[in-house]
Amino acid sequence: MNEIEPGDAGVLFVGGSRKVSRLHPLVRDLLDAAIDAGETVVVGDANGADKAVQAFFADKHYANVIVFHSGDRWRNRLAPWETRAVASGERGFRFYTAKDRAMAHEATRGLMIWDGESKGTLLNAVRLLGAGKAATIFRSPDKAIVELSDHDDWRRFSRDLPAELVETVESEYDLETKNDAGTRQASLF
Repeated sequence: MNEIEPGDAGVLFVGGSRKVSRLHPLVRDLLDAAIDAGETVVVGDANGADKAVQAFFADKHYANVIVFHSGDRWRNRLAPWETRAVASGERGFRFYTAKDRAMAHEATRGLMIWDGESKGTLLNAVRLLGAGKAATIFRSPDKAIVELSDHDDWRRFSRDLPAELVETVESEYDLETKNDAGTRQASLF
């Protein structure tokens, strides 16, 4: 896979829960700022937040978007954007998370639209942090924006979350970092 050349503007990984189908005005403002900055946007092909984000950029006729997908064909691509197929020998959940790992690797920062429940969305934020990249989380339940830039920020953010959720996310991340010995990500925990 060819790596994205971020240029001066950077590469924004936008992800979120499949339960999120509409973008809050605060999220729209953050996406407008990415357009204004000329950032390359990497987004997945799933229903939910991925599709809503794609619809936003399609409506804005923003061309600087790359859709990542697992397998041979994308599920959603709402404009004639470049696509990136991410090969994975995995099945089930891990089949689809391969593209998330690739987007976190390519990005210079991330915006995660979190429904208050999705482990995968939080895992993407942790992947970014583990690679030394900032993650902005929009918490849909209380309409709050949280900026995370390091392990300490994650600790402050996660201390009010259910312990089981945090443990699951951190364990999955640690498992990935052990299995992906060739990546530059380091364990946060």
